[in-house]
Amino acid sequence: MKILTTKKVNMTQVFDESGRVLPVTVLVSTEDVADTFQEGEVVAVTGTSKGKGFQGVVKRHGFHGGPRSHGQKHSEREPGSLGGGGRDGGRVAKGKRMAGRMGGDTITVRNLKVVKIIPESKEILISGAIPGRRGSVVKIKVK
Repeated sequence: MKILTTKKVNMTQVFDESGRVLPVTVLVSTEDVADTFQEGEVVAVTGTSKGKGFQGVVKRHGFHGGPRSHGQKHSEREPGSLGGGGRDGGRVAKGKRMAGRMGGDTITVRNLKVVKIIPESKEILISGAIPGRRGSVVKIKVK
C-alpha cells in the first residue's frame, strides 16, 4: 500500500485528450510525487471536512421544519416533537438527529483518478473534489 501526505492547494479544471473539461484538485507534497504515483492510478483521499460550527436540524440533517401557516409563529426551522410515546417511553432516543456541531469529520473519498503529475513543483492533480479547506493536510492511498 502506498500512502502520501500532501497539502490541498485549490481546485481547477483541465481538458482531457477529447476536449472535455475535468474538475481537479491540486495537491502539493514535501516528497517526490512521481516516484509514488502514476497518472491514471485510482486512489482514495482522506481529509478533514470543513467545520461549519453549530447548525440547526434543517441545515445539518435536511429537516423540513414546521408549516409557514396554521398558527405557526416562530417554529419554521425547529425540529418538532422529539420524544416518542412507544418503546422509548417519552425519552429522547440515543442517536436522535438534533442540532449540533457540523463538519470537522474525517472523510475518505474513494475511486478518484490521478489526472496529472507535475514533478518539478511536486504537484499532483486528482479528479473531483476532496474534503477539507485550502491548506489542509490530506492523505492519498492506493492499494
